[in-house]
Amino acid sequence: MNSTQRFMRFLWFLVCGCVLTAILMAHETKSIRKITPPVPYGPAPSPRQLRWHEMEFYGFIHFTINTFTDREWGYGDEDPALFNPSEFDAEQIVRTAEDAGMKGLILTAKHHDGFCLWPSKYTEHSVKHSPWKKGSGNMVKEISDACRKYGLRFGVYLSPWDRNHKDYGRAEYVTYFRRQLRELLTGYGPIFEVFFDGANGGDGFYGGARETRRIDRETYYDWPTTWELVRELQPNACLFSDAGPDVRWVGNERGIAGETCWATLNRTDFVPGRADQARLNRGDRPGNYWVPAECDVSIRPGWFYHAQEDEKVRTPQNLLDIFYASVGRGASLLLNLPPDRRGRIHENDVKSLREFRRILYGTFANDLAQGAKVSASNVRGGGSDGRFLPRNVIDDKRETYWATDDGVRTPELVLDLKRNVSFNVVRLREYLPLGQRVDAFGIDIWRDGSWIEIASGTSIGNCRLLRRQPVTTSKVRLRITQAPVCPAISEFALFSEPK
Repeated sequence: MNSTQRFMRFLWFLVCGCVLTAILMAHETKSIRKITPPVPYGPAPSPRQLRWHEMEFYGFIHFTINTFTDREWGYGDEDPALFNPSEFDAEQIVRTAEDAGMKGLILTAKHHDGFCLWPSKYTEHSVKHSPWKKGSGNMVKEISDACRKYGLRFGVYLSPWDRNHKDYGRAEYVTYFRRQLRELLTGYGPIFEVFFDGANGGDGFYGGARETRRIDRETYYDWPTTWELVRELQPNACLFSDAGPDVRWVGNERGIAGETCWATLNRTDFVPGRADQARLNRGDRPGNYWVPAECDVSIRPGWFYHAQEDEKVRTPQNLLDIFYASVGRGASLLLNLPPDRRGRIHENDVKSLREFRRILYGTFANDLAQGAKVSASNVRGGGSDGRFLPRNVIDDKRETYWATDDGVRTPELVLDLKRNVSFNVVRLREYLPLGQRVDAFGIDIWRDGSWIEIASGTSIGNCRLLRRQPVTTSKVRLRITQAPVCPAISEFALFSEPK
């Protein structure tokens, strides 16, 4: 065989190989295309809400003139000269939050008393007339800068009620409110959440009028226009209020979500400042909007610092219980850390937070389900598409999931741990872009040749934590016992709290 013949033979095999590869790839692509993902069920989160869900735990900073008058709600007639933290340290505050495992901080830039922590050009009732830094300070800037330095996201609280401003209750005040909102949303970098309180109207100073003013909460603020301003200036920011539209109040200030807590809500039934607290606590199923719950609670009895509460700081175990009752029920935890009159987080608060963090990290640092053999009673498309395989529940990725065929709504999934493992916490997650799909489930362990139920629940959503006494087993089973559509489970993990 001469060189020309050898070359032609090589060319023939090359062409045949390419044709065969193309045929196989076309067949595989055709097969994958036939197995379509599940259709989303009900409302699903927006990209900004998905980013918010991933945070789970972040902090609140209540610090203003009230810290120096020993009040919870200022009247609005306080002298700015009272505001004078002796050792203000934005980095100490932010480091404390970071050390506790928080992913962000929301600062009360203005509470109901109307005193502003930044030198707003629209009012004289602010830090620019305080002795702190001789009137040249800007606490919003210092906290936001420290957040960026330490990798935390920054959010703002701007009270809709203002007991200082002379025009509160009139149309002119709404213009003032939006101008201040614009200042906060354009001068301090990316904002992850804008928190709008539901306290609106009552007695106040109101520029010296010293009277009671009432407003129509349904119409006065024209909330859709205000929300649109936030969308324009900070499109990635989530909006919090009783009505959302992105995040809702959980209905209490104890940090506790309902045992059943749906991420969906019939938002048209609510306005900021008027809400059904029981419904906010559990959500609506079905609901017409994705408006997940945020659980706000303070580490102390009050929201602002009071020296007489130094011995009443929540214990690490109490903080842990709150974490399981908030993040562990699909909501987020917004924990308030009030700086003292120095402008620092008090040592007692820091001590409790550090021990809380130690327990939390010790629990969730090691997923005991890693390395397990995972099987399911049904896999979407018979298991030929890797996007829906059972093993996706232990790959530590929120963007992958196990799913079943559309007609299979009550499947089972088993973790074969290949050895005896002791655990006391189970974590489940749904694949949120497809909505909240599971209505009820059960968790079983293998013991003495049969399955024994150790836990059950209803809503899962972003995160469901089931905490109980430690058990030891070699196999764990998840049963979906009720669902309107096929499930899409992103995670099935096992953990053990440190002793």
